[in-house]
Amino acid sequence: MRLLLPACALIILSACSQNPTEIHTALNTPEFNETRFRQDIQTLSSDAFEGRAPTTRGEQLTLDYLSTAFASAGLIGANDGSYLQSVPMVSYTASEQQQVSLAGITMHYRQDIVLSSRHDNQQVNIKDAPLVFVGYGINAPEYQWNDYQGVDMRGKIALILVNDPGFALPDSGKFTGKAMTYYGRWTYKFEEASRQGALGAIIVHDTQPAAYPWSVVENSWTGAQQDLVLDSATQAQRVQVEGWITQTNAKALFDAAGLSLATLTDRAASGPINVALDKTADIAFANQATYTNSYNVVATLPGSQAKAEQILFTAHWDHIGVDASKGGDQIYNGALDNASGIAGILEIARQFAKQASEGNPLQRSLTFVATTGEEQGLLGSRYYAANPLYPLTNTVAVFNLDSTNIYGRTSDYTIVGKGKSELESYLATAASTQQRIAVSESRPEAGGFFRSDHFSFAQYGVPAVFAGGGNEPADEASKAYRASMKEKMKGCYHNVCDEYRADWDLSGALQDLGVYYQAAQTLANSDDWPGYYPGTEFHHLRPAKTPAANTPQRPENVTAQGMQ
Repeated sequence: MRLLLPACALIILSACSQNPTEIHTALNTPEFNETRFRQDIQTLSSDAFEGRAPTTRGEQLTLDYLSTAFASAGLIGANDGSYLQSVPMVSYTASEQQQVSLAGITMHYRQDIVLSSRHDNQQVNIKDAPLVFVGYGINAPEYQWNDYQGVDMRGKIALILVNDPGFALPDSGKFTGKAMTYYGRWTYKFEEASRQGALGAIIVHDTQPAAYPWSVVENSWTGAQQDLVLDSATQAQRVQVEGWITQTNAKALFDAAGLSLATLTDRAASGPINVALDKTADIAFANQATYTNSYNVVATLPGSQAKAEQILFTAHWDHIGVDASKGGDQIYNGALDNASGIAGILEIARQFAKQASEGNPLQRSLTFVATTGEEQGLLGSRYYAANPLYPLTNTVAVFNLDSTNIYGRTSDYTIVGKGKSELESYLATAASTQQRIAVSESRPEAGGFFRSDHFSFAQYGVPAVFAGGGNEPADEASKAYRASMKEKMKGCYHNVCDEYRADWDLSGALQDLGVYYQAAQTLANSDDWPGYYPGTEFHHLRPAKTPAANTPQRPENVTAQGMQ
């Protein structure tokens, strides 16, 4: 779609232009301060910040650091002058001394299975609960798919495959082929099992369709698990126990029931399925719930004309924290994920604030949201989207930074979930000024669009993007460095080796900041309201449209009600 740009680009042109490429070429991308950007990453991911887990000392250090940084840049606190938005949270801690028997097989915590309970129940005691295999655990009328058809799940535990049928049969026309839908995400599977009245839900881990190894499950799902404080009705509906089982142990479980996991997995991809195992589960462990507040950090740079209209930048400040049960290094520093993204929005904020102080403010306002609890299920962004400091009806777009590019400059530019909204056109045009081509992610089956904070806003119809990096090195030197650094960082996702490295080449990250900067600058100085394309999950919430006139109008059906 041809983007309709402002009648006059006030900050750069005395003449008018309707060509986005010309606009972007004329705009000045600032020289981002690499030393400062690097120092932010190094500080936030240092041992002193203790892995930045919500509700810990590491959080307080992070909140102080970010509030000071935004204030120093000249941004105002978005919450009546405060930079903090309180996010009511509850931490559930399941005992590591779990007694778990599935089909008579003893399961060992961490090694074989990871279970938790998101209830303030002190003790989980489940005895003789029937086990039911429910395929992918999907109820999707638009795909004529219901794995729960004809089964009453009350008092039963669902065993569920990860991802969705399109991954297993990408050429079958089922779902969206290899690209994961939201139905493939673990969050959805627990939500749907709860809606079905199940007592519990256990996902069968498989590295390929999950897009991460068992170590990620073990590291992410053990220890205190944060969640939002839910209303009593929603809380009461939630399954009593949820978690993951290794594929090896799931196979043994099905074998004990006289069934073949491989055969049932094949059947599950071909059509909806549920099969009772005629076996039961015994599960017992102590559980503790602790209520406290965590915080989003929210800072605003007011616009000069359309102050009420907001463009958001998001990045999560949290990581996994400290695992005292481990020997050796116990701190999950989270340098790449996501000290680098936080450093990115700080640098973008500083540059836009500097531009405004020099007499070139943006027409629309920019707000920077450093979110809490992303690693626990997008908690901070979910809370902000449901309780926005600025109405979502006035929120034009969201640009999300999560794990910026440490692998050198690229000739392409990845837009995760490419093809969803008109907002992507701004990124593609900005990338073209760097002689880069906008492309889809290389592994859409990983479901990246649903795994970071922008998704919380997409669910309410706000165009939101997650982009950066690429797969094609810009030159031979970049190619050699990329291969070397990929090897060094192998296995570091959600692991203790995600630490700052002085030998990181951050030129690719700075390149990406320039794309986001230009895209936001153009959109902030326009009257355009991007929308979602037909055929996407969010089109009905804020549809894409090309106005007949050259003065784009705010869509009449912009909604803040969100997806049901």
